Amino acid sequence: MERPQVVAHRGSSATNAEHTLGAYVAALDEGADALECDVRLTADGHLVCVHDRNVRRTAYRDGVVSTMELAELEELDFAAWKNPWADLDDEAPEVDPELNKVLTMRRLLETAADYPRRVELAIETKHPTRYAGLVERRLVDLLDEFGWAGKDSPVRIMSFSWVALRRVRRIAPHLDVVYLMDGPTQWARLRPIAEPSWIAGPGINLLRDHPEVIRRISKSGTRVHCWTVNTEKDIDLCIDLGIEAVITDNPGAAIRYLDG
Repeated sequence: MERPQVVAHRGSSATNAEHTLGAYVAALDEGADALECDVRLTADGHLVCVHDRNVRRTAYRDGVVSTMELAELEELDFAAWKNPWADLDDEAPEVDPELNKVLTMRRLLETAADYPRRVELAIETKHPTRYAGLVERRLVDLLDEFGWAGKDSPVRIMSFSWVALRRVRRIAPHLDVVYLMDGPTQWARLRPIAEPSWIAGPGINLLRDHPEVIRRISKSGTRVHCWTVNTEKDIDLCIDLGIEAVITDNPGAAIRYLDG
């Protein structure tokens, strides 16, 4: 079996502010095979890479993404929370402010497309949201601009919502989809609904607590991707259970361990 694909969770987010361009450039420099991101829709219809419904945690401002326009979000610093004392550190390296702004989905796709090797993307659409299926439709339309909405696309769509994944497959039947889950019975309940090609996406706690469930899913021929895998012990568990891709906050460390 080949080593698992190493997927950078929100970029190289252990050491960089998540979902910033700086975090994704760092992940690529560390050799990440793929980039993971969350996507939300702004009030004026732009797709942005933000995990939380409210930007309070990452931008020091109380604001709901779906009610804000892109221009408002672009005024915010999405990286200061990671190193709040940087302005007082005389030895801190100079950082391009553009690397710390809100990251649009388009910019992330351009970054991956321009990289000199193949870079895959695992894009999670967040639900529930006031825009319902518009998020998936806008995302597929954007992927289509890059030629990435059909066969051999480097992109897969992930969600905890099976409704969202069925929506994706209706409008882009060749895209891979990953059903995210954190309970031991979720995959069994999904099987009558899901197509055989759907990928299972358990969290690492599910692997630790119910390895027999994951082994059974993997042995059935289903592809399995796991989040968020941050220790060598957990990487070993993923290998033992036949996990195809590990989503990690520290892609550089994961690659060094797997290839060492």
